[in-house]
Amino acid sequence: MKTIDDFNFDQKKALIRVDFNVPLDAEFNVTDTNRIEAAKPTIIKILEDGGSAVLMSHLGRPKGQPNDAMSLKHICGKVSEIIGVQVKFVDDCVGSKAEEAVAELKGGEVLLLENLRFHSEETSGDVEFAKQLSKLGDIYVNDAFGTAHRAHASTTIVAQFFPGLKCFGYLLAKEIISIEKVMRTGEKPVLAILGGAKVSSKITIIENILDKVDHLIIGGGMTYTFVKAQGGTIGDSICEDDKMDLALSILEQAKAKGVQVHIPVDVLAANDFSNDADTQVVDVDKIPDGWQGLDAGPKTLEIFKEVILKSKTILWNGPVGVFEMEKFAKGTISVGNFIDEATQNGAFSLVGGGDSVAAVKQFGFQDKVSYVSTGGGAMLESLEGKTLPGIAAILED
Repeated sequence: MKTIDDFNFDQKKALIRVDFNVPLDAEFNVTDTNRIEAAKPTIIKILEDGGSAVLMSHLGRPKGQPNDAMSLKHICGKVSEIIGVQVKFVDDCVGSKAEEAVAELKGGEVLLLENLRFHSEETSGDVEFAKQLSKLGDIYVNDAFGTAHRAHASTTIVAQFFPGLKCFGYLLAKEIISIEKVMRTGEKPVLAILGGAKVSSKITIIENILDKVDHLIIGGGMTYTFVKAQGGTIGDSICEDDKMDLALSILEQAKAKGVQVHIPVDVLAANDFSNDADTQVVDVDKIPDGWQGLDAGPKTLEIFKEVILKSKTILWNGPVGVFEMEKFAKGTISVGNFIDEATQNGAFSLVGGGDSVAAVKQFGFQDKVSYVSTGGGAMLESLEGKTLPGIAAILED
């Protein structure tokens, strides 16, 4: 696996695919700078070598048309502030204007190209468009894990024009290594905590990881599909009735593979999907009519704590309750605290997938786990066992 440490960028122009698809407010201020900060080490290494950095990214979904609200010019100031270098900007990403801006670039300088998706050829993976992009650098660096599952021109196709001169940035390399730890090289026991609302969205992940894990914690809304499938009464809790056979099949597969599955035994139930609802703790398989389970109960959290603290490798994907409402956030916060304690005791912990990442950020766990993945869809496809095109393109020579 070639990373930027395998190259000296002195007098070289690095064409770097970053993921600066960041949220902006009505005044075009960046409201979450994590993705920019995550790319900083890669950019700094290139500049310190004496090279220059040409940054390409998308922002939003402009659907192949220029759109001022999605111009990367809006984030140029924030990127400059975070990197500590005045970043130049050019209002196109291919063609003579972009090529002239790159030609003028000196060692130690950074240029941000305009939004790639202002051209429909980016998302269609157009080879000619990728060839035009390739003229803008001597070495291609992919540091955008969040788009590595897309076979777009800038993430995948462009790599073919850099034989022997392409590599992973620090961020993408970290993502690959972290997933490898969970899926292949992690110290046992290996635990996967899967939450969220639906079994259907996690089927392929569950089936792929059953060969890799020793313990599987099922939490969140999909709990009730498993409970009802086993004959429990779940009141008005969310349930995918058409996935109950699948839930039973997963339990059978886990048993055959020696994987211990841990499903909540009690829940905090509410008489309405609201922060103002009345609540009661009930057995997970005896939820009264008119009530719905919205968070893990105290006995469940004791079981989860014991499993988490004895695990050496932990994957967390999905919350165990409706954490967006304060009344039903305790379970998810507790799981975060247990993982923090396990990590301090030497476990490797990886958090990935939209809602669990949102929970980790909301409750301040970013620095208390080993690694928080920056890519939602890409992370999930990796866990499903798929080869991501953006990664494959760097590995092929």
